[in-house]
Amino acid sequence: MPQIKLSSEFLEYLAALPSDADASEPSSQLPSLINLSKQMGVSVASLREQLEVAKALGLIEVRPRLGMRKLPYSFQPAVRQSLAYAISLDWEYFLYFSDLRDHIEAAYWQEAAGKLTAQDIAYLKGLLQHAWGKLRGFPIQIPHNEHKQLHLTIFTKVENPFVLGLLEAYWEVYEAVGLNLYADYDYLKQVWSYHQQMVDAISAGDLEAGYQALMQHKDMLYKRSYTISIAED
Repeated sequence: MPQIKLSSEFLEYLAALPSDADASEPSSQLPSLINLSKQMGVSVASLREQLEVAKALGLIEVRPRLGMRKLPYSFQPAVRQSLAYAISLDWEYFLYFSDLRDHIEAAYWQEAAGKLTAQDIAYLKGLLQHAWGKLRGFPIQIPHNEHKQLHLTIFTKVENPFVLGLLEAYWEVYEAVGLNLYADYDYLKQVWSYHQQMVDAISAGDLEAGYQALMQHKDMLYKRSYTISIAED
């Protein structure tokens, strides 16, 4: 496999280690900075800087008294960092990313929905039940967590870490920009009606009907995000 030059000695070191599926395994434990410094021939000060980059990228975790561990690869942390910076420059970057996310879900719908198990579908139905309970209760609650988990669950069987990383990062930023905090009640009822159609269609094996409900749902979110963007200008 061709070797790509990475930006630091520490990243090169991490990449050369065996991949670990479980960060709790002892094999994922890394030596101390002092030992790494001796092993790699890099100063402790330089390693500390490189360590912060690796942490920001979600490649390692550092815990008091437990030391450093190499984590399984995830694309989400790098996307989240870059996207958060972009949106701090201009809200419109969220609209661009939201559009990308819509195209990703549309492109992977058939593959993702077709891989869901009976247990997955039961979980989706449970999310629907919880969401409708919040919307019909008193006081009314916004079922944001159910919204997030419903979408991520539908696409959880996609075997592509970059697709999953982009979708996971979207929901983190969705929360960061406050779209989970307020919404018109009629809008919420419409959104969850589409969610109901999506899950009912998956359960019935009619993935095309589910896809059409997904597309109509996307149009609503884009219009809402665009309206908020205009209001904040």
